[in-house]
Amino acid sequence: MFQVNDFTPAESRRLRALKTPHGVQQLLDDMPYHLGTTAWSPRRVLRERTAHCLEAAIFAAAALRVLGFPPLLLDLEAEHDTDHVVAIFKERGLWGAVAKSNYNGLAYREPIHRTLRELTMSYFYAYFNLRRERTLRTFSRPVNLSRFDHLDWMTTDKEVWFIPEYLLTISHTPLLRPSMAKRLTRLDKRSFEAGLVGHRWK
Repeated sequence: MFQVNDFTPAESRRLRALKTPHGVQQLLDDMPYHLGTTAWSPRRVLRERTAHCLEAAIFAAAALRVLGFPPLLLDLEAEHDTDHVVAIFKERGLWGAVAKSNYNGLAYREPIHRTLRELTMSYFYAYFNLRRERTLRTFSRPVNLSRFDHLDWMTTDKEVWFIPEYLLTISHTPLLRPSMAKRLTRLDKRSFEAGLVGHRWK
């Protein structure tokens, strides 16, 4: 069973000081995005003070847990593009999300969405590849990371590849019918450039 003292006292104080999901988002926003092929635990993210999409979502799930929320992830799958993972939370019966991305517009979502489909669709227009194709296609069911407590996912010094590997095994719900996907237009130049503000290139 999860105990806040799975983190050190200093780590726990730092996470409690975030107070709200938006506070967690602000901490992630202050961290530079890194391009490494890594799967750091939340403790490692705190130590390194940098994260990419997957690590940020896992970190956010742990931070939300310290604040009293269940540690939930949602996996968004794309076509001809990389997937995106977000930490989700519910307030007053409505869904919100905490996330980090190398693309502008794929981060925080206010808790105003009635369903997970509605939340996922809020990412659709900002989700594109470098060919300007709109690429978001499916979303998973919520994954409660407490299922990995026996692997010390929050504090291990080992990489937590078992989390993304699990996300690959679960069912995802399509957002579009094939006929709808075929009719999608490419992103306009202005929106494309706006989405790349702050983008880090390899």
